[in-house]
Amino acid sequence: MSDVFDGYRDAPAGAAAGRAADEMFDAAGLPREEWAALHATLLDIPVTELRARADQLAATFLDRGVTFDYAGEERPFPLDVVPRLIEAERWSRVERGVQQRVRVLEAFLADVYGPMACVRDGVVPRRVITSSSHFHRAAVGVEPGGGIRIHVAGIDLVRDEAGDFKVLEDNVRVPSGVSYVLENRQAMTQVLPEAFEAHRVQPVADYPQHLLAALRAAAPSGVDDPTVVVLTPGVYNSAYFEHSLLARAMGVELVEGRDLVCRGNRVYMRTTAGDRRVDVVYRRVDDDFLDPVHFKRSSVLGVAGILNAARAGGVSIANAVGNGVADDKLVYTYVPALTRYYLGEELILGNVPTYRLEIPAEREEAMDRLEELVVKPVDGSGGKGLVVCPDATPEQIADLRTRVLADPRGWIAQPVVALSTVPTLAGQHLRPRHVDLRPFAVNDGRRVRVLPGGLTRVALREGSLVVNSSQGGGSKDTWVLAAVGEPVEELLPPPVADDVLPLPLAPGGNHAADPGPGTGGDQAQQQQ
Repeated sequence: MSDVFDGYRDAPAGAAAGRAADEMFDAAGLPREEWAALHATLLDIPVTELRARADQLAATFLDRGVTFDYAGEERPFPLDVVPRLIEAERWSRVERGVQQRVRVLEAFLADVYGPMACVRDGVVPRRVITSSSHFHRAAVGVEPGGGIRIHVAGIDLVRDEAGDFKVLEDNVRVPSGVSYVLENRQAMTQVLPEAFEAHRVQPVADYPQHLLAALRAAAPSGVDDPTVVVLTPGVYNSAYFEHSLLARAMGVELVEGRDLVCRGNRVYMRTTAGDRRVDVVYRRVDDDFLDPVHFKRSSVLGVAGILNAARAGGVSIANAVGNGVADDKLVYTYVPALTRYYLGEELILGNVPTYRLEIPAEREEAMDRLEELVVKPVDGSGGKGLVVCPDATPEQIADLRTRVLADPRGWIAQPVVALSTVPTLAGQHLRPRHVDLRPFAVNDGRRVRVLPGGLTRVALREGSLVVNSSQGGGSKDTWVLAAVGEPVEELLPPPVADDVLPLPLAPGGNHAADPGPGTGGDQAQQQQ
């Protein structure tokens, strides 16, 4: 191997030591067929140049405002210089599995906020649904525009020791991260162009157009030319960069709660030319802060009366209020049964085996082997509250045990999954680092489109299984290799000045809002 790979096969430390499958190299240490061209490209790049390209990525992202808040410090969102490859055949299975997942969760949500047939027929206990912190009785009976509740989904996947993709969790509230997919791709076409020339990579730039089409399709009945807006909590939200990028790319207005008003079960946007009716609100504000009439009375981030307007058919909210019950990690354990119930199918992408700690027998078994498990709060996101017990101290495990026994409904436990590894630049060498994958799906009521690749998140610390940026993780550009006849990514022209990357714009789009730094806000404003 070249110097850049020296020491690569040394097993990473941590809970998954020695068990993780490497995606580039097989058990004999040879590059897998689909990775051979990228491996050869990396061998030809001196390590000092590879390091310089990585530094260029960080500087460009900082200039562009592609940042996140880490312990109060504004940092460029970490993008590793080595992409992740997924071959066409494997991706086809992932795509079909994500589409199936969205369909079953869509059916579940329509049922939960309607007839509750899954409870009547004994598929899911009523207490599991009604005890979820994200089940909102105020949303019962609200019929969404176009009949769609999940307009955008982010389904988190991992590859296990056998190399198979499994669903780790579902995100159908306000899933974030697609802006990094778009930005990562633009950056990588310029920083590693020789690798693109050696691969047929499926493009991702059309995501905003598919999203806009889905939002327009969700408009209230009788509206032929709907006005769509993106509702953001504001510039201090950690995902504000994404909100502004998507608004600009779709050519729609980026608004805050103070820009909207409800009258007569309609929503209007204040403009210099007077109030203008809004038909579809792509909200990036959590349920609890969306409507002070029904949720937190003190919230100034949302719009008073917007849920009543949705109930009356005067506006469509994407994603629908109350979707979070489908994200509950206890509900996750029922998805295999729900898939058989609603679709008459088995899961294409299986779940990770999970203990339901609210059930005494499962709780007792989990407590007996707690030191071997990963324990998660059922309503957590961003890795908050997660405990990888093999890496925890005895004091941490004792404290966790106390908290679980005090609130067993609030936790689930899973075996440690040895997430697959991908070469990642660490210092002056490439090292194996654990990754997951969040494919994004857009549902327009006729078709569930899955963005080719999605966001690969990487645990930058050696041996760590926690990939969230707030916990020290980063990202990779995910290259889905195109089959014959499929469209491929085209290299962008060099940047016009100062290494500033162009922002993708929809045809005829306007600059409704400039992207601002994702400086992060209080915890109440954080998105998933």
